[in-house]
Amino acid sequence: MESEESLLNVFVLLLFGSLLTVVGPSAPEEGWQVYSSAQDPDGRCVCTVVAPQNTVCSRDARTKQLRLLLDKVQNMSQSIEVLDRRTQRDLQFVEKMEVQLKGLETKFQQVEDGHESNWAKQYQSIKAKMEELRPLIPVLEAYKADALLVRQFKEEAANVTELLGSLQEQLGGVDYQEVHSRVLDLEERLRACMQRLACGKLTGISEPVTIKTSGSRFGSWMTDPLAAAGDNRVWYMDGYHNNRFVREYPSMYDFMTTDNFTSHRLPHPWSGTGQVVYNGSIYFNKFQSHTIIKFDFSTSLISRSRQLDFAGYNNMYHYAWGGHSDIDLMVDEGGLWAVYATNQNAGNIVLSQLNPNTLQIVRSWTTNHPKRSAGEAFMICGMLYVTNGYSGGTKVYYAYSTNSSTYEYIDIPLTNKYNHLSMLDYNPRDRALYAWNNGHQVLYNVTLHHIIQ
Repeated sequence: MESEESLLNVFVLLLFGSLLTVVGPSAPEEGWQVYSSAQDPDGRCVCTVVAPQNTVCSRDARTKQLRLLLDKVQNMSQSIEVLDRRTQRDLQFVEKMEVQLKGLETKFQQVEDGHESNWAKQYQSIKAKMEELRPLIPVLEAYKADALLVRQFKEEAANVTELLGSLQEQLGGVDYQEVHSRVLDLEERLRACMQRLACGKLTGISEPVTIKTSGSRFGSWMTDPLAAAGDNRVWYMDGYHNNRFVREYPSMYDFMTTDNFTSHRLPHPWSGTGQVVYNGSIYFNKFQSHTIIKFDFSTSLISRSRQLDFAGYNNMYHYAWGGHSDIDLMVDEGGLWAVYATNQNAGNIVLSQLNPNTLQIVRSWTTNHPKRSAGEAFMICGMLYVTNGYSGGTKVYYAYSTNSSTYEYIDIPLTNKYNHLSMLDYNPRDRALYAWNNGHQVLYNVTLHHIIQ
């Protein structure tokens, strides 16, 4: 029971930036009870769950099923709360912009009507510029509609939560299938809404959540962002060289609480910690080479391999912490990427988008950031983010946009809890950063500012 409660806490903190407090056990005759209160000083939704005695929880299958539904609705409600705060914040900006656009148009008309023809011609030119901005108004209206939809989701989630609460008091004669169907429908609609607001610019990184303490100082762990619904397997790779065994855990819960795993033997040892699992295959840099290998877990065979031409390897252009981290593979909403450096680019970072089937380079960008000065790097929404180091005080301070081929310096703190980052990768499905920090497997939630296009 305690391990399940711990897992519930972790997921609520990870996915939705909210705080869940578990208090228990309650009196034997009581079932699961959920109480919501106001936000805490950090703006997080605070919920309290009172758990029944272990004997009640373990012997009543319907109570277990109801508890799973409650957990899901809680998580969705907190997700909606986060989304609502973000859309309300952005909506204020949208409404202000809309008023300004309409106000400018009115002023131009007044000036045009009240001045001589020479002035009118000049303002006609300005008015023509205004016409170019006119298509933005429907976009702003659509964004306002999205904000209204989020509020409707909040009301629906509250209704479903109230229904589940009442079902706790009358466990007999409950149509669980109908309740479960309503929860799934709400979850699907919420996910579709969030996808519309999925991409944006990184503006914040949460405090870390430690999932597990295991392995050596260096390593990598991940989930598959393209895994099917319900597939929550965790992949674990200890060390940065001379190892070829990948652990597969059935779920995050198994990863946290047990040693229940399957071991996969790769045909070659890997180099560094820049591996990634994507759509059922693992992509990794073959040790002491600039060869990228795609290994299919379902067939246990290499499905593709290709050299990354001119890429440095064997500690030629590693991250600041070393560890044969010359080639770093990563994924974001746009697909598969490789971060490396070449002599041709004077040891500065080169960013290439790869075809996940053929491993051919689709397009490359050359940056001005020295690879050896980078602590770690990750991709979000087509933008490369680089940390200033790997130990002590750490922050994300450099960002390169593949959309505009430009860079900027930023200042986003990253809590380096265990003082040695050897892996930091973004998962677009979880919208979280996975990190290996000095033998600790850690997760960070991210805040993205939605960009209206």
